[in-house]
Amino acid sequence: MSIRIGILGYGNLGRGVECAVKQSPDMELAAVFTRRDPSAVSILTKEAAVCNVADAEEWKDKIDVMILCGGSATDLPEQTPEYVRFFNVVDSFDTHAKIPEHFENVDKAARQSGRIGIISVGWDPGMFSLNRMYANAILPEGKDYTFWGKGVSQGHSDAVRRIAGVKNAKQYTIPVDDALESVRAGENPELTTRQKHTRECFVVLEEGADAAKVEKEIKTMPNYFADYDTTVHFISEEELMASHSGIPHGGFVIRSGKTGWEQENKHVIEYSLKLDSNPEFTASVIVAYARAAYRLSQEGQSGCKTVFDIAPAYLSAKSPEELRAALL
Repeated sequence: MSIRIGILGYGNLGRGVECAVKQSPDMELAAVFTRRDPSAVSILTKEAAVCNVADAEEWKDKIDVMILCGGSATDLPEQTPEYVRFFNVVDSFDTHAKIPEHFENVDKAARQSGRIGIISVGWDPGMFSLNRMYANAILPEGKDYTFWGKGVSQGHSDAVRRIAGVKNAKQYTIPVDDALESVRAGENPELTTRQKHTRECFVVLEEGADAAKVEKEIKTMPNYFADYDTTVHFISEEELMASHSGIPHGGFVIRSGKTGWEQENKHVIEYSLKLDSNPEFTASVIVAYARAAYRLSQEGQSGCKTVFDIAPAYLSAKSPEELRAALL
C-alpha cells in the first residue's frame, strides 16, 4: 500500500514536496490543504484533492503523514502541536535556538495522541545536523565549522525588501575563501562572523528612492548585515528577474580533529551541498523522513523525534536486504 501524504501549505516548499512525492515509488499525494480559496489553487497532481485547512481534521483516517510547509516564525510553533493530534507529521522548523522548546510542545501533544511528530527536517537543521553529530562522535578532539552558501538567504532578502524605497531584492550569503581553505587545511582558526561570510545584495529601488540612504540602512541593519562585509548592487527589475530568479543554496560542514596518543595526526571531515533549489532539496529530505514517520507509527511508536533519533534505513524505500546488498 502506498503511504498517503498530505501537504499543508502550497508555497515553494509545498510544491517541492509534491515533486518529491512523485519521485517516491511507495507514496501518493492524497490532498493539499491551503488557507487560500481551494478553487484558486492549481496543483500538478491531478488525482489529489485541494482543500481548505479548516477541513483537515476530516482527513485524519485518509492520510498517513501530513507534511507541514508553513514558516518557522509563526506557523509551525502552532501548527505542529495542533496537527500531530490528528496525523503523523513532519515539519522543517529551523529557528535553532527554539528547537528544544518546540520539541517539548510537539512531544507532549504527540504522546497524548499516540502519533509521530518529526521536527526540524531539512538540510540545516537536518542533514548538516547529522553530519555535525557523526563527526563529533568520530573525532571528539576537534572543532566544528559551518559555512553557508553561495546561496540566496530568503530571510535576509525579505529584510532588505522591508526597507522603505526598496521594490525588490535578493541577498546572497558567500563563504570567505581564505577562511574555508584554512579550515580545510586543518589549521583550526578562530573565526569571527565577519571572517566567515560576506553578504551581497541586488536591489531594485522604487522610483525616486535615495540609493545612498538605502545602502546605509542595509549595511547597518543589526542581526542581519551589521556584522558582515556587505556589498550592495542597484539593478533593474528586468535584470533581477533575468539573473536572480532562482533560489540556489548550499554550504559546508567541516570537523577538523586529531587522533593518536599525542594527538599527532590531523583529520578533516567535510560534507558539502550545492543546491539549484533550496526548497526542492529541503522538500526531498522531508519526504524521506515522512517515510520514517510512517514506519515508526506502524511499529506503534509515538512522540516527537529529530533526525538524531531515526535510523538511516527508515528513510529509504529499499528493503534492509536491498540496502545491505547495494550500499553497505
